[in-house]
Amino acid sequence: MITSPLRVGVVGTGLIAGLTTAALAASGACVPVAVSSRRQASALAFASRHALPAAYDDWQALLAAPDIDAVYVATPTAAREPIALQAARQGKHVLAEKPFASLASLRLITQACASRGVAFLDGTHFVHHPRTALLKASLAERIGRVQALRCSFFFPSGDRSNMRYDPAQEPWGAIGDMGWYAMRAIAEFLAADAELLHSSGVLQRDAATGAAVRGAGLLHFAGGATATWDVGYDADACLQDLQLLGERGVVTLDDFVLDWAQGYMLPRPGFVAGFRQQSGMAHPGDHAWVPVPSELPANVRMAQHFAALAQDPQGPAAAASMRASLRTQALLDAAWASLRLA
Repeated sequence: MITSPLRVGVVGTGLIAGLTTAALAASGACVPVAVSSRRQASALAFASRHALPAAYDDWQALLAAPDIDAVYVATPTAAREPIALQAARQGKHVLAEKPFASLASLRLITQACASRGVAFLDGTHFVHHPRTALLKASLAERIGRVQALRCSFFFPSGDRSNMRYDPAQEPWGAIGDMGWYAMRAIAEFLAADAELLHSSGVLQRDAATGAAVRGAGLLHFAGGATATWDVGYDADACLQDLQLLGERGVVTLDDFVLDWAQGYMLPRPGFVAGFRQQSGMAHPGDHAWVPVPSELPANVRMAQHFAALAQDPQGPAAAASMRASLRTQALLDAAWASLRLA
């Protein structure tokens, strides 16, 4: 059992890698100790910024280091599977960015982790905020059975030099980058045993690069529940809206991916995350606001959760983590397969 902070090696040096490395360091439960990049200069610069003692130009060398208990895989989607698989096979716990290349790919990763007795966690922040736990525990009482979910997630991203516009590195484009969150909201808030009956949708590709830059769709589940989603890079605005429509009311979040107080994109220090709850014909000014304070950012809580899973990698929490990731990827695969060019 791990009783000291989890020593984590970081594979990747991009924006998200830096933010999560800082969160790992702030968690008190993990300590980042090394980084690898294809370019030694990038690894050295990242190590300097985050006070890491080791920098490698080869992720295999990082995984072979004896002073690493776990790896955070922050590479583009196309490169994620072999790193996560080798990490698991070498007995390293795995925290991996998302999405994954496919459900089959993620199954290989989770099976490797389970067979070697190491923890697995995907890098979705919002599920670790106490607001998510509160909603999951109280939705039935607040609004009854959830019969529809509506999600919109957009942010401006028109830089074609960014890897998001490179289908070789990010084959899912905006659908994986942002559609993952819509699918994770479904996995969190709709009934766990709701069978997907049908998926349909449309896809828009960038004319210059072929990257998927926008998608929208509908998923229909056994029992009548539906989920609609709309994501992309082309609204020239930041939207991260989620509505949960129950039989007796509606819950609305306008910051479900990153809460405004501690989100790194548009932080509003001092703002307390929460949600709006409405029922009947109430005027918008009369909708109830339910605050859900959190002393720590969701990504720091994620790092703490990862360390806790590493202490019991074959326990019920670790199994639940894998199930949530697999269901999310399964929904994403189904949505992607159903898209038609707009």
